[in-house]
Amino acid sequence: MDFTAALPTFIVTLREGFEAALVVGIVMACLKKAGQTQLYRWVYLGIFGGIIASVAVGFLLTGALAGVETAGGIYAPVVKQFLEAIFGLLAIAMLSWMLLWMTKQAKSIKGEVEGAITSALNQDNAGKAVFVLIFIAVVREGFETVLFILAKFQQDWTLPAIGAVAGLVLAAIMGVALFSLGVRINIRLFFQVMGVFLLLIVGGLVMGALKHFDAALALLSQLSANNWCWSSDSCILGTQVWDGSNLLPDKHFPGIVLKALFGYRQTLYLGQVVAYVSFLATVGTAYFQSLGFKLPVNKKQATSNN
Repeated sequence: MDFTAALPTFIVTLREGFEAALVVGIVMACLKKAGQTQLYRWVYLGIFGGIIASVAVGFLLTGALAGVETAGGIYAPVVKQFLEAIFGLLAIAMLSWMLLWMTKQAKSIKGEVEGAITSALNQDNAGKAVFVLIFIAVVREGFETVLFILAKFQQDWTLPAIGAVAGLVLAAIMGVALFSLGVRINIRLFFQVMGVFLLLIVGGLVMGALKHFDAALALLSQLSANNWCWSSDSCILGTQVWDGSNLLPDKHFPGIVLKALFGYRQTLYLGQVVAYVSFLATVGTAYFQSLGFKLPVNKKQATSNN
């Protein structure tokens, strides 16, 4: 069995799951410090409720996608490609935003969560407030994962689901090791490394989303009198710049691993390459700047500014 399809979801859910585990761990530590361990059950209910809600959203979106395809008639393949492209754009937007937001908020997340718990304990319905806090933390990460799976794996969820479960289990183990067993984990380094992987994975989604838009327009051109394609090679992707079908095919190792993790295609077009590089240049620069890395400054420019 080829487990390469499980790798991307494993990485995404490991990072997102550990982020949620940090919130859960901080909340439980605050409750223990305040002598309110009886509220732990609301924490567990929040985790369970968040997971169930995330899975339910996944089934709803999958059902909606299948329903739209069925109702599309002869245009069903076109609609399917457009929807997959839209899911890809949503996943790109959410994962990119969370990557940058979490990096900037990492230093203050402990204080924010502790403040929220202190406020919750001063309320009459403290248990429900704790439940809502945990529920939102889990659902937020779960929804991002669901969108990612929808954007990257529309046909078979089996292996992606295995990767997602494995990532969540490892994230939970890391959370328990950190807060209950006192194991020292370099959280900053973990998020930095996983952030780079996530950046490259989302970059692959950019190329995939463009490919779906291109395929939709190609199908639409075949079904209508209008020609929506701007090039003989593709509709909107421009000329072909790479053909690795013999050198590095994406159905065999190591190409299949590169495809699963980073969106590699054995056939690449100019538009995909430009979009990929542009994404890494913009979001990647913002990410590394949020980590505290400073871009090199031209000495002449710096002198003239002074």
